[in-house]
Amino acid sequence: MQLTSCGHTIMAYPSFSRESVPNWGAARVVDAGRLARLGQARMLACVPVDCTLCGGAARGQPLCDACRIDVMRTMAGPAIRCSVCALALAQPACPDCSARAPAFDRVIAAFDYASPADLLIQQFKQAHRFSHARVLADMLAQAVLAQNPALPRHTIMVPVPASRAALRRRGFNPAAELARSLACRLPYALRPGLLQRVRDGVGQTGQSRAERMCSVAHLYHCPKRVENASIAIVDDVLTTGSTLHSIAREFKAAGAGYVCGLVAARTPYR
Repeated sequence: MQLTSCGHTIMAYPSFSRESVPNWGAARVVDAGRLARLGQARMLACVPVDCTLCGGAARGQPLCDACRIDVMRTMAGPAIRCSVCALALAQPACPDCSARAPAFDRVIAAFDYASPADLLIQQFKQAHRFSHARVLADMLAQAVLAQNPALPRHTIMVPVPASRAALRRRGFNPAAELARSLACRLPYALRPGLLQRVRDGVGQTGQSRAERMCSVAHLYHCPKRVENASIAIVDDVLTTGSTLHSIAREFKAAGAGYVCGLVAARTPYR
């Protein structure tokens, strides 16, 4: 289905939230669905399962406690990181932010996209391990809550919309599933309708950094004014920051005062 808004052709996808866009200063209303998901998460936490990475005993999630600590340790290691895009640096200047001043203000990532943690993302996206959304959201929420300074209380979470081709191929949007699980763990509103995808675009796998930047230009559209809003863009992996940069420009043009990225994994520079 296609809609037209402000001269743009919009790809319309089913929304998993019936909440309307609020006044930015309004208090968040906790609905019955969110409470039900919280209860479900508590029950699942009691179910014994095998750890995806080591095969040991875990409960209610794909990772045992030891592997979870190892995965998140990559972000707490000795490597110097860019204060904006969270890239681990081998030199003082960030190669991505130096090449292009990012439109986003900050990136928070749970772990580096490197072995063995990258297996979690691959299984989630390619093998339809939907339970991985919960453990990825757990780790990302932990990283978000540990930030100093903390995100503004009125921050609004928005998942990156998937292309129609990707939805047909996978049957779901990984960023949206991650955002849904994250909304059960963080005190921020979830508003997927604030961002729309204008066209399918080209898959970024295998593209160079310059090609990624060109391929996402004008790919997304914010149909509403979001004056002085604090926006957190949710995605599973950040590689060059091109998608986040393109989306942040749209939100800043629509009046947002602050835009950050919340990602499960940050890809090392290659």
